Amino acid sequence: MTSVVKFDVVDIPIPHGSNVIIGQSHFIKTVEDMYEILVSHVPGIKFGLAFNEASGKRLIRYEGNDEELVKHAIDAARRIGAGHIFVLYIRNAWPINIINAIKNVQEVLKIYASTANPLQVVVVETNQGRGVVGVVDGYPPLGVEDSEGKRERYEFLRRIGYKK
Repeated sequence: MTSVVKFDVVDIPIPHGSNVIIGQSHFIKTVEDMYEILVSHVPGIKFGLAFNEASGKRLIRYEGNDEELVKHAIDAARRIGAGHIFVLYIRNAWPINIINAIKNVQEVLKIYASTANPLQVVVVETNQGRGVVGVVDGYPPLGVEDSEGKRERYEFLRRIGYKK
């Protein structure tokens, strides 16, 4: 049997003031485990999470505490259309606050993106289904930082409290 391979690029909208994390996981338990991680790591976090089940009923499973972000997560997961992919939108927190905890969820296999930049997901489609090939996160570099750029980076990280 010959399989036709087709590629698709899915634009992922990022609502103002939010970030998105897209990854791969292998079990519907992910939804509840990630919910517990999120609410216990960052008090006041707002989020919407969707997970594409790859077998059984093959539903988009979801959780969250922000209706707008839940709707965005479900929509993005539907448009990506690949099994075992999760889409998590967050507000009132930064990915750096939760990313290691997410990576340590037993079911999480891979993180493709964690960003507030314009994001595209590159998807491959075969006769079996769809899978994520990779992501395009933001834009290409315009140059190499100079001494002024280094100074700006140094000051910025200290101003926002990530370095002392």
